[in-house]
This record gives sequence, C-alpha cells and structure tokens, in this order.
Amino acid sequence: MTKEKFEILGNYIKDLSSETPDIETFLYVRDRISKYQLDIDISSKAIKNKMIEINTKFKFEEKEKVKKKSYFEIIYSTIVKINEQVKDKKELEKIILCDVQTEIYPKLEEALLNVLKVSGYPNIKFEKKVNFEELYSQRMN
Repeated sequence: MTKEKFEILGNYIKDLSSETPDIETFLYVRDRISKYQLDIDISSKAIKNKMIEINTKFKFEEKEKVKKKSYFEIIYSTIVKINEQVKDKKELEKIILCDVQTEIYPKLEEALLNVLKVSGYPNIKFEKKVNFEELYSQRMN
C-alpha cells in the first residue's frame, strides 16, 4: 500500500440506518437475512488544500421484491490529504476507489456488523472480504 501518496486525517460515521418496521418483518427477515446482499457506493468531493472527503456507503438489503424487508445502511466519511506529487487523475482515482477503501474497510465492516448484531441479527458474517483492488481492476477493464 502506498501510504505516502495520501494521509487519512480522520474518519467517522456520517449516517447510519437500521430499519425493521414491525415484529412480523423482523421474524421474516431473521430467517432470510442470508439472502441479503452488500452494495457499495463511493463518492468523493474536493475540499481544499489537496484534501478530499470520501463517502463510502454500504447498503445491506434484500434484492428480491418482497413485502417484508429490513434495510441497513452506513455512510462512512473519510477525510484525506493527497500528497503534492500526485498529479495524475488515474492515480488519484485509484487512491479514492482502492487504496483508502482497503485501509478503512475493516473498521467499516465491523461497524456495519455491529449495527446488524444490535438490530437483532447476531449471527451475520460477510462471506468474503471486499477486494477493492479487484473491483478497481474490473472497473478499469
């Protein structure tokens, strides 16, 4: 990992949502939560002085059209300062979409799993870790 290209100045949970409308939904979802899938959305915005706010959104939800479903979402905001030597747009894109994500992922995954646990779904685990290098490579091809 090329830490010298950027420095994480701070990160925090910007928004958090856990919605289960009623007990019937809870009981239904409890039996089907293994069908839920994780969606990732990354957005960024330049602040100033080579600083960027990166928002990583994890949505964990049922993809099928069912009436009873729960909804879980976390938006994790990371403030990074980009090194002066980074001039190339592609290099900057890789830092935002790959390098920073790889670094913050363990914290973000733990936060979402904790939300799921305290929302009544204690045995949830994500089957595999998100590989941001791989996702980035796929996006570029």
